[in-house]
Amino acid sequence: MSENTKSRKTRTGSVVSNRMDKSVVVRVERKVRHKLYGKYVKTSVKYLADDPENSCNIGDTVLIEECRPLSKRKRWRVKTILEQAI
Repeated sequence: MSENTKSRKTRTGSVVSNRMDKSVVVRVERKVRHKLYGKYVKTSVKYLADDPENSCNIGDTVLIEECRPLSKRKRWRVKTILEQAI
């Protein structure tokens, strides 16, 4: 049998808030081209991500991965911390 596992979506962003227990808010920024003017505009989306060890701090750059729904708004899990904030 061949494995039919789907690859999960990943996003890279920075931690905005870590006040919750075992959860962090991650802001993911991307550049989008404006339809009419053609100028690139920054847009950002905030994701609630699961952080079971409470290891993330504000300003850290993290890689988050899609997972099953863990709560009402939490559908992402922190995979790795790419860069620690000072």
